[in-house]
Amino acid sequence: MKIKDITTALDHAVPLALQESYDNCGLLVGDPQGEAKAALITLDVTEEVLHEALQLGANLVIAHHPVIFKNLKKLTGDGLVERCVGFAIRHGLSIYAAHTNLDHWPQGVSHALGTQLGLRDMRILQPLEGQLHKLITFCPPAHAEKVRTALFQAGAGHIGRYDHCSFNTLGTGTYRAGEGTRPYLGSIGELHEEQEVRIETIFPEWRSTAVLSALHEAHPYEEVAFDIYALQNPHPGVGPGVIGSLEAPLTVPDFLALVKEVTGTPFLRYTTCEQQVVKKVALCGGAGSFLLGAARRAGAGAFLTADLKYHDFHDAHGNLLLVDAGHFETEQFAREVLKDILCQNFPNFAVLISNVNTNPVNYL
Repeated sequence: MKIKDITTALDHAVPLALQESYDNCGLLVGDPQGEAKAALITLDVTEEVLHEALQLGANLVIAHHPVIFKNLKKLTGDGLVERCVGFAIRHGLSIYAAHTNLDHWPQGVSHALGTQLGLRDMRILQPLEGQLHKLITFCPPAHAEKVRTALFQAGAGHIGRYDHCSFNTLGTGTYRAGEGTRPYLGSIGELHEEQEVRIETIFPEWRSTAVLSALHEAHPYEEVAFDIYALQNPHPGVGPGVIGSLEAPLTVPDFLALVKEVTGTPFLRYTTCEQQVVKKVALCGGAGSFLLGAARRAGAGAFLTADLKYHDFHDAHGNLLLVDAGHFETEQFAREVLKDILCQNFPNFAVLISNVNTNPVNYL
């Protein structure tokens, strides 16, 4: 098995197209054609993690945080990033990162934290815009079902929790086949009218190649007519943060105790709150202060995240329990998410989770 087989499976499961423009996800170091022996999963790439990978015989390190984030202009061993990249190259280690694409994935970082807290009916807190496209195509009625089925199997036709979504109208298409063509219907040089079904459906941008390949394979025409439009509709299935409900309401002290137990953090920073109990919880693994407004609009009683600033706590206005449990602590379950993806795709491939604690923050 090659490194590219592993990274391709990860790219398919958690599309790179979901990453933010500033991010740097995917294979960052290594030869994609190299043999994959075993994978070591970590939140951060450190020298200790790379040494651990060598000791365990893992030549692929999969991290949540990209080791190369800013421009890397030299490799002189000056600084942690340069030392890690240089060490990986010298010892034949490959490094892959799934960062904001994993943050935006529906079963990603925030969903994993919500699962640990026992949240139910979770949905994306802030759906991403600019991820959806509409496909319109035309085909003979006898082939409409085949074309629709192929599109749906390729990833089209999902709206929220509904699938196989399309709109179909019957009309008349016209065309004239030129010399050298092989028309499915009609004759060369003659104007032809044909009853056709106009099929409309939507698909996420990262499924473009698969959807168009399916369309051309299933369609009977030599030349397939289709239109693709970018939509402004937010995609309800992808985006940062989640919101869900606790199985039973908890008092504020009991909810804070649950957060401490689940995350393993020795200290919590939190606001005072007018409400006495918590039922509806919004959360974002890692730095999520930008979602404070979304959490309030969604009717959350508590918002759990990390890296909050002093004035963020003021913005809670006393009507929202705002909790900072630490960056590492709220993202640590991303490692299990990545492991599950690989184990599902490669059940006989060795996938290990690092035992190195990469949290740079200590508490006194």
